[in-house]
Amino acid sequence: MSYRGLAILLAVLCLPLSAADWRLVWSDEFNKKGAPDAAKWAYEEGFVRNDEAQVYTRGRRDNIRVENGVLIIEARKERVASPAPAEYTSGSLTTRGKAAWRYGKIEVRAKLPSGRGTWPAIWLLGGNEKEVGWPQCGEIDVMEHVGYDPGVVHANVHSERYNHVLKNGKGDRVAIADPFGEFHTYAVEWSESKMDFFVDGKGYFSVANDGTGKAS
Repeated sequence: MSYRGLAILLAVLCLPLSAADWRLVWSDEFNKKGAPDAAKWAYEEGFVRNDEAQVYTRGRRDNIRVENGVLIIEARKERVASPAPAEYTSGSLTTRGKAAWRYGKIEVRAKLPSGRGTWPAIWLLGGNEKEVGWPQCGEIDVMEHVGYDPGVVHANVHSERYNHVLKNGKGDRVAIADPFGEFHTYAVEWSESKMDFFVDGKGYFSVANDGTGKAS
């Protein structure tokens, strides 16, 4: 998976908003070769979730590196003993402990990997995940792609009351031309009342806050 840039913008006026109403508060353009900026990014390590086959490595350039203004996250079929025995390696970056936001616009420009078995995602978890667990912490999937369904990307929102375990998760999907060969921009605009999801500036999914409390 390759990223050309990630930006977090906050609204300075009430919704609805135009481009002029957003104020940039955080971004990474990956313009320094080598490891990702340690002031902005932390690594996940080991077998983390969902019984996935790969082990996430920390600081291993074969899996995560910056080259020519692009962040590359690369899954590899290879046998390793550390940080745990595995047949596949990959990388996962998070801003946990370094930056967090509530409401605003999150925008990422990315090129996705192809191949059955891949599951790239751009997503957010609540900062209280370690204390309360999932799904109580909430989850916002700005973009998910599953390798057996090429040409389609998904947006999903999970909460204690609405999630895929309860089979009532909220989400939608949209066909996208060549997500593997071209960079596309994936975004969510998040306000107190709703979330709107976009690909290349075109909205395809919206979910409203139903006002029933933090579990929703």
